[in-house]
Amino acid sequence: MNKVMLIGNVGKEPEVKYLDRGVCVASLTLATTERGYTLQNGTEVPERTEWHNIVLWRGLAEVVEKYVHTGDKLFIEGQIHTRTYEDRNGIRRTVTEIWAESLEMLSPKAPSADEATANK
Repeated sequence: MNKVMLIGNVGKEPEVKYLDRGVCVASLTLATTERGYTLQNGTEVPERTEWHNIVLWRGLAEVVEKYVHTGDKLFIEGQIHTRTYEDRNGIRRTVTEIWAESLEMLSPKAPSADEATANK
């Protein structure tokens, strides 16, 4: 089984493209952080952040385009995919990506301008 579940924060604004036949694809970086802690012997283990490359297709990509921004907290479920390519200098590179199958936005929704004035 190839299944990944991540909760993290979006690192920068998502990149969205429309491919042939109008297929939407979005990519973003997601930071997940393991909290630091102290062992019983007093040794401190520092906080550790991992960065993940997330790829979303079609409807999920369109949701990302409209609603997801830098700093938003997301829950992503998907699969690990690796691909290899040659860079401009002819060096072979491997990229690991998470191809999202589901997305849940965990950041609280900011009130719209209409809601803000209605609450005054």
